[in-house]
Amino acid sequence: MVQAYILIQTEVGKASLVADTIAKIPGVIQAEDVTGPYDVIVRAQADTVDELGRMVVAKVQQVEGITRTLTCPVVHL
Repeated sequence: MVQAYILIQTEVGKASLVADTIAKIPGVIQAEDVTGPYDVIVRAQADTVDELGRMVVAKVQQVEGITRTLTCPVVHL
């Protein structure tokens, strides 16, 4: 199982709608709107890195109102 944080920038005033929409995507554990340089932080999981990548590109990045994403895989050292 691979987990990652996805940091999202949105259009002005769209953070809450983006977080609510992303929270419904299978594999998303949590999606919250936050303050700071990013507007939404998502915790997601998938079976493989490839599946995680497909989720981000095919599902998360397609949500209307998103301007940029940064995916940060969780590592266990």
